[in-house]
Amino acid sequence: MTTERFIPTPDGQYNIGHLCTRLQCDRGLAGKTAMRWIGAHGEQAEYTFGDLERESSRFANVMQNLGFLPGDVFFIFLPKMPEVYFSFLGALKSRLITGTLFSNFGEEALLDRLDDAKAKGILTRKSYLKKLLRIREKLPHLKFILLVDAAEHQASDILSLPALLGESSDCFETPLTPAETPSVLHYTSGSTGKPKGALHRHRSVLLQSRTAAEVLGLRPDDIYWCTADHGWVTGTSYGIIGPWSLGITQVHFGAAYDAAKWFELLEKHGVTVWYTAPTALRMLMREEPALFARFNLAKLRHVFSVGEPLNPEVIHWGRKVLGRDIYDTWFQTETGAIMITNRPGLTIKPGSMGTPVAGVEAAIVRDDGKVSPDNEQGNLCLRPGWDSMFVSYYHNEDVYRQKFKHGWYRTGDTARRDSEGYYWFMGRSDDVINTAGHLVSPFEVESALLEVEGVAESGVIGAPDDLLWEKVVAFVALRKGVAWNSALELKLRLHISNRVSTMATPQEFRVLDNIPKNKSGKIMRRVLRAQYLGQDAGDVSTLDI
Repeated sequence: MTTERFIPTPDGQYNIGHLCTRLQCDRGLAGKTAMRWIGAHGEQAEYTFGDLERESSRFANVMQNLGFLPGDVFFIFLPKMPEVYFSFLGALKSRLITGTLFSNFGEEALLDRLDDAKAKGILTRKSYLKKLLRIREKLPHLKFILLVDAAEHQASDILSLPALLGESSDCFETPLTPAETPSVLHYTSGSTGKPKGALHRHRSVLLQSRTAAEVLGLRPDDIYWCTADHGWVTGTSYGIIGPWSLGITQVHFGAAYDAAKWFELLEKHGVTVWYTAPTALRMLMREEPALFARFNLAKLRHVFSVGEPLNPEVIHWGRKVLGRDIYDTWFQTETGAIMITNRPGLTIKPGSMGTPVAGVEAAIVRDDGKVSPDNEQGNLCLRPGWDSMFVSYYHNEDVYRQKFKHGWYRTGDTARRDSEGYYWFMGRSDDVINTAGHLVSPFEVESALLEVEGVAESGVIGAPDDLLWEKVVAFVALRKGVAWNSALELKLRLHISNRVSTMATPQEFRVLDNIPKNKSGKIMRRVLRAQYLGQDAGDVSTLDI
């Protein structure tokens, strides 16, 4: 399938919300199913592209009626539910900068992002409202909290979305939106400092749509399922934008991992293309093979994976148990779309990232800017200019500029390129922890640990894990007179879960007399990692002993 005839529209319309809804109706797909929604308790609903157009337009009118202006920042803080998709597309139609947040975020994680972005509004539900109210006084720019499940307005600034929608028209003429107009804002964690907001533009739809067609191989009659949460870039780029810009029917499931339920959905809905994560696949590997024999997946054509490197064992398992190749794809929050990938028609080298997509120039680049020869490990870099490239770290231009050097975008990953042009992931060049495809900042977890009475120092690392790729390991030094026990451990786990996120909760704790730091006070995470893994810590000349 090609989108060259449709995107952008002949009049130069690049608006993602418009292209995923109104354009599909104009193509004659208004009556085609866009989303098959399956809720956590088995409830089901189908929405056509006509429904997407009407509901997103109604939401766009709500935004306009409340006085939101192009360029204002609006966040969605909800679990998977139909309102996520309507509001995301409607906010983009309104030319708002639209961010999505994981529903398990704690107060600190919310405050960091809402404050940094100077968010004007947020959409959430009543059960999450307490978290927001506890930090509300620290968010002077936040003018409106909209609730999806309140029948009536709670206050002048805490409003019922159903009531607002009931007063709004389902017709909205999306303003002509140039390619460079800001669109989606995704926050990504670093090893030091606060999370950074990677800002994208409406032009990103060009590459998201093209890779959905050329890499995922989506066809007009496909039934597609992307398991990624919308808080993750995969969940927006390939759980919303890419497939719906092609007029593809998607399955969206509102519950957590359940092997039997997942395979029931694959069979019942005739899923033809499935995009999921290595963590989920490794969990499936632990199930009894008899489970899979109960289901007929004859319609399943392709399986793709994203989030962290795909272990060769998973590929072998896929061939043996599913009878299909599993294609690993690589991209980042900052890249916005698939950059390097395995895909149908390309021979898989188990463990490899694959090769760059058409139009993307990748290389292994030394620190001096020279391109490394084949099979030399180094900095994985991309030549700037691809359509879905982020255009800034929101309100943090200095850090953004540091990502570009010698004419390359430095991804922060290390890799090698073999003689056939395949890339092989080697690791991250910073300390960000990739646990189950979610990037966790050690700094955020360390800071939250220090808030707990009795903790004097903290250090956090990622360690290899068969299931999660990396697990979060926390080292703590306790204050005098404080003893380590199960009650304190539980207290720390709950605090991290509430303040940062459940994904950031350490899988393991180690108690030390002190946390190794260098003379400037920086935590020496590589020393902690070496101690944990029983390896040589290397040069410790700067260690403050």
